[in-house]
Amino acid sequence: MIRDGKSRRGVAIAAIVISLLASAVRPAAAEEASPGDGWRFNASTYAWFTSVSGNTTARGQIFDVNAGFFDIVSNSSSIAAFNAYFEANKGPVGFYADLVWSNLGFSKSAARYRNPLAGLNVNGVVNAQLNYTMTIVEVGGIYEVSRWSHSPTSFTAADALFGFRYWNNSVTASLDALMTADLYNLGFERSRDIAVAKSGNLEWVDPVIGFRVRHQFTPSQTAFLRGDVGGFGLGSQFSWQAVAAYAYAWQFDGYQLAATLGYRALAASYTTGTGIDTRGIDLVLHGPLIGFSIKF
Repeated sequence: MIRDGKSRRGVAIAAIVISLLASAVRPAAAEEASPGDGWRFNASTYAWFTSVSGNTTARGQIFDVNAGFFDIVSNSSSIAAFNAYFEANKGPVGFYADLVWSNLGFSKSAARYRNPLAGLNVNGVVNAQLNYTMTIVEVGGIYEVSRWSHSPTSFTAADALFGFRYWNNSVTASLDALMTADLYNLGFERSRDIAVAKSGNLEWVDPVIGFRVRHQFTPSQTAFLRGDVGGFGLGSQFSWQAVAAYAYAWQFDGYQLAATLGYRALAASYTTGTGIDTRGIDLVLHGPLIGFSIKF
């Protein structure tokens, strides 16, 4: 009788343990195997420490640019681009919005003037100093095309993206030089011994298509790779972007706080006008980013 009682108690305890384990494991596995039915939100802000290479055109004058982040810091009104990102998902479908704004300055050693006009004669060495202001707003949709579960808390997912990227840029170039040509006919404004060329606002909208791969190592550690292309002559001649980032999240009741470290490169080639009225950019902006986000 005693043995039978102990046996029944042992069986009952084992059943309770198994039931608890099953209830703990099944929800996590189901949650990670496929996106949940409710809305999921991610709001982030980033500092993007930008280096720039390429060229800009203002009033038909071309200026080559090659500036690292520390050179830009010493000449800019903002030490980094500001990036705010928001994403909302429900099931496999979602949408996102991204904002970048910066006011970048380029020293005379980082900006070099070209002479594209045969009628413009320059005596001595020309020193060019640039100020470049950019606003970039991107909105689009996301669709999760595939997901692979590796364990109850680890998975890899692939997303397709389609959206539109709005650019608003302006370039002001100052030339410290003695010129023998008519500055006014060439589109310059003259101020003492300095000639100034302004591009005005350069605005266009690029259609964008892309792909993103996300990997969750643990509920607290994730990484993603994103690439996209755009423009196709409908806005800019061509644009592209590549982003890689790693995030570590701290879990709280109903939400997460995460820190992100990554690298971002964004490029565009756009030209409008002819002759002296030619304006445009052909730039690659790239550099590390550090961000913080809240997920709920």
